[in-house]
Amino acid sequence: MPVLQRRAITVALASAGAAAFWAMGLPLPFLFGPMCACLIAALLGAPLKGLGTISVAARTILGVAVGASITPQVVTQLPQMAASVALIPVYIVIIGLIGVPFFHKVCGFDRVTAWYASMPGGLQDMIIFGQEAGADARALSLIHATRVLIIITVAPVILTFGFGAALTNPIGQPATDLPLHELALMVAAALIGWKGGEQIGLFGASIIGPMIVTAILSLTDLIHFRPPAEAIVAAQYFIGLGIGVGYVGVTLHELRRDVLAGVAFVLILAILAAAFTEVAVLMGVASPVNAFLAFAPGGQAEMTVLAIVVGADLGYVIVHHLTRVLLVITGAPLAARLFRVKPPPDT
Repeated sequence: MPVLQRRAITVALASAGAAAFWAMGLPLPFLFGPMCACLIAALLGAPLKGLGTISVAARTILGVAVGASITPQVVTQLPQMAASVALIPVYIVIIGLIGVPFFHKVCGFDRVTAWYASMPGGLQDMIIFGQEAGADARALSLIHATRVLIIITVAPVILTFGFGAALTNPIGQPATDLPLHELALMVAAALIGWKGGEQIGLFGASIIGPMIVTAILSLTDLIHFRPPAEAIVAAQYFIGLGIGVGYVGVTLHELRRDVLAGVAFVLILAILAAAFTEVAVLMGVASPVNAFLAFAPGGQAEMTVLAIVVGADLGYVIVHHLTRVLLVITGAPLAARLFRVKPPPDT
C-alpha cells in the first residue's frame, strides 16, 4: 500500500479517535483519542504510517511553550530548584542499578540492550545509541514506547484522583487574541531553533532548540504569551498519533517479551518516582503535583502537555526533565564504555 494512503488511514483513525473522546467528554481528547485509536488499529494489524517531519514539527510548538514560560521570575527561582535537581543524578543511577540486571538477568536481553532499555532518556536517542552499540533496536523501541505510553496514560489518573488536580487549566489563548508580531516571532523561534539545533547536533533539537530561542525572546521582553491554544491542541494530536503508531507490526512474541518487559519496568520506575517525589516534597522544594511531574520518567513532550493542562510550574518540571535527559544522553554511552557493556559475540 502506498505511503500516502497509509498516512491518510492513520490521520482518519486519529481524527475519529479525537472526535470520539471529545464527544464523550473524556480528558485530553486530542492526545488520548488519537493515541488509543492508532494503538488499537496498530495491534489489529492496520497499515498505519507515522507523519514523519510533520510530527517532529509539532514538537517545536511545545519547545516554544516551554521557552515562553522561562521568564525573569523563573530564572530567579533556579537557585531554589538546586536541591531538587541534585536528586536527578541519584535517581538515574538507582534506575540503572535496578534496570540493567532486571532486563539482563530476569528478561534475558543481552547486556547492551539491557543497558539502553533501562536508561530513562529520550526514546529516539536511546534507540539510536543502542543500535550503534549493537543492541536490539526493535526491542528498545517497544520497551521505551511502552514506558511513555503507560506513563502518559496513568499520570492523569494519578493527578486527578491522587492529588485532586484538575486537567482543565487553559492551554493557551486563541490565536485571534495574540499579537501578530508575537505569533510571527514564535514561528521564527520554532523554525530557527529546530533547524539550527539539528545543524549543531543538539539532542532533542525539535523541542530544545525552539525552547532556547524562545527563552531568549522571553527574557528580553519580546514574547509574553505561550503559543495559541490551537497550536497546543495540534501538538497533542500528533504526539498521541505517534505513540499509537509506534506499535505497528508488533508480533505476539514481541508482545510477550518486549512489551511485557516494558510494562514490568514501568512498575519499578513508578515506585522509584514515587519515592523521589516524596523526598522532594519532604524537603519542601516542591508541591506534590510539581514533584510528581518532575520525576515521572515520561517523554519531554508528553510531560510538557500534562504540566500545561494541570497548571503546574512549567519551569520547575522542565528543568528536571532536561537535566534527566541531558545526563542520560551524555552519560549512558560513556558509562557503557566505562563498564565495558558490549554486544553479544554474534552481533
